[in-house]
Amino acid sequence: MDGTPVRVESVRDVGPGTVAIELEAPPSFDPRPGQFVLLRAAPDGEELARHYTLSSPTAADTFEITVGIDPDGDLSPWLADLEGGETVHIEGPMGAITYDGSTDVVAVAGGPGVGPAVAIAEAAHENGKDAAVVYQDDQPAHRDRLEALEADGAPVSIVDADATDALEKTVADHLDDGQFYVFGFSEFVTTVADSIDDAGGDSDDALIENFG
Repeated sequence: MDGTPVRVESVRDVGPGTVAIELEAPPSFDPRPGQFVLLRAAPDGEELARHYTLSSPTAADTFEITVGIDPDGDLSPWLADLEGGETVHIEGPMGAITYDGSTDVVAVAGGPGVGPAVAIAEAAHENGKDAAVVYQDDQPAHRDRLEALEADGAPVSIVDADATDALEKTVADHLDDGQFYVFGFSEFVTTVADSIDDAGGDSDDALIENFG
């Protein structure tokens, strides 16, 4: 199997249908928040590969990915059932959307985009910068980390999945609060980009990761 073998350190529930998987960081693995890895595994002997964006702000001995569980999926249910000690393979880090700690940030997430959004907000605070989080989901994940960010002074807005008007208004309210990082599926990131433009900003300046 291609890629670097790494140990699964732990798997924990972080929200409805969502797990965070802590993986061993291989030597010289030096990602920045916003980047992703290609994970390979072979449930039932069939090799599968999926991209997962890091959801930890750093990667020293270990790093984290957040996985939304598709009950009909062929890889995510298998990953969610791991207990630690297993081996998967990774390639990366990959991706040009990165945070280097130099700016205030507005991290906007739809569904599974909450992992990298929280990681970038945490990295901003660790570097003495301001952060805001806008998160659209009916069943939020990583509530403990969002609450910790809020306690540390970060505005956190959680918007219902069908509340497009509320999402647009919240994005507009944060227009001048920092570099926009946007993570989610196509319809979501398009709505956020349009909201930035409609509010008088320039969506071309936003760093947007479209999950497809």
